[in-house]
Amino acid sequence: MADTLRKRVLTAVVLAAVALAVLLWLPVWVTVAGITVLALAGAWEWSAFLMVGARVWRAAYVLLIAGLLWVAWRVCATPGGLEVVLATAVLWWLAALLWIVLAPRRVAPWSAAAAGVLALVPSWLALVQLRLVLPDGAQWVLFALVLVWVADIGAFFCGRRFGRLRLAPEVSPGKTWEGVLGGIGVSVLVAIAGSLWFHVSLAAFLPLCLAAVGFSIVGDLTESLLKRFAGMKDSGSVFPGHGGVMDRIDSITGAAPVLLLGLTLLGVVA
Repeated sequence: MADTLRKRVLTAVVLAAVALAVLLWLPVWVTVAGITVLALAGAWEWSAFLMVGARVWRAAYVLLIAGLLWVAWRVCATPGGLEVVLATAVLWWLAALLWIVLAPRRVAPWSAAAAGVLALVPSWLALVQLRLVLPDGAQWVLFALVLVWVADIGAFFCGRRFGRLRLAPEVSPGKTWEGVLGGIGVSVLVAIAGSLWFHVSLAAFLPLCLAAVGFSIVGDLTESLLKRFAGMKDSGSVFPGHGGVMDRIDSITGAAPVLLLGLTLLGVVA
């Protein structure tokens, strides 16, 4: 356990350093390219949930996601297009919550494929739009990542120390309500810091951040549901102690569209 924890911490430090370098010191196109690579790598791992076996079909799914990224980008060029995509993502995550609560064992390859589209495409679009639309877009993307990461860390350690009540035992037996409360508690501090840094009213910004954290949990649980369907412990083995790409970005797929939609409604994003 101690060795696993050391690997997790070391990997997290390296990932945080890379994220800082890409977001704050490299050209914008590098950030966009990096987000795109992560989305497509996530699509490759997600294709394993479809139980298709052959690599050619898995590659076809990745190409489908790539094509839909382009379509989503084109849709955003139309009036109200971005809001439609983001609202669709929010409705999907609400449906995913009902899926987790009411029918966690009712999974099929087609539903896994649809879930991947609805998780990966809007979250890619949200992160790219955050980076490109706002003058301080790099800081906003970094804030979104920090908000989710801090919530994950708080949930992990509070769950290990105080966890008793299982959150979703049929989906992810290791997650607890105590962990959720711990994650929410530390995310409040991040939201307060973000409100001061970006000069956004805390009265509106705090509920938005808490909503984003709540949806990040749904994103995490949705991936866990599909991993159980596919008989997988991790989505991959890219990151020592953390698993695959999807194991690192599942939470942000739920949080990013909610955060951007909220910022749009608050007038932060014109």
